[in-house]
Amino acid sequence: MTKVTAYMVRHGQTYLNLYNKVQGWIDSPLTKKGIQDAESAGKRLSKINFAASFTSDSGRAIDTGKIIMKANPHNMNIVSYQYPELREQFHGYFEGNDLNQMWQFVGAQVQETTEKEVLTNFGLERARDLIHKADLYNNAENNQMFWERLDHGFDKIRENTHDGEDILIVSHGMTIRSIVDRYAPKLDLGVATKNGSVTKLIITDDDIQVEYFNNLGEV
Repeated sequence: MTKVTAYMVRHGQTYLNLYNKVQGWIDSPLTKKGIQDAESAGKRLSKINFAASFTSDSGRAIDTGKIIMKANPHNMNIVSYQYPELREQFHGYFEGNDLNQMWQFVGAQVQETTEKEVLTNFGLERARDLIHKADLYNNAENNQMFWERLDHGFDKIRENTHDGEDILIVSHGMTIRSIVDRYAPKLDLGVATKNGSVTKLIITDDDIQVEYFNNLGEV
């Protein structure tokens, strides 16, 4: 069985993160803190001999990946890929809106008013279906759409890696937490994925194992 070790990093803080805006497929630059988040991740991962780097095609993930790779002494030999399949979930009509207002609107369907209430009482996967249902334009991804995309992304990673390799993946907060929620639910304690944090995955031919989540310390 092929086993690949992936160090999955959430991109650094962006301006839309700072302003508490909904940021899925839309993008914004890294803040000064966001650059520091990426530099910190790069320093903590600098001893890993990566065979490849995979990021979403969002600018914030690509920029974070470049900063991490810059800190790696093996960076000249690391192949980089940008996959749209590794993007954050798509919120459709709500993209760029105030985050709290979106959850008030979405939560009204189930008599809840905050993100914490919706996610605690209904879970991440049901929440995606609620966002999709609340989207006035029917563009937001539902849970099935989200996982079909992300599963395809992992299949592409499998096709471009070999047994025993270490790889970097730079993706997004809810995407990373969703992976943990699906494959290692005991590790999802209801805490958002931190900017620059590392989540360690073991990717096999037909499964994903999560060794740890949301690590801001030594890897």
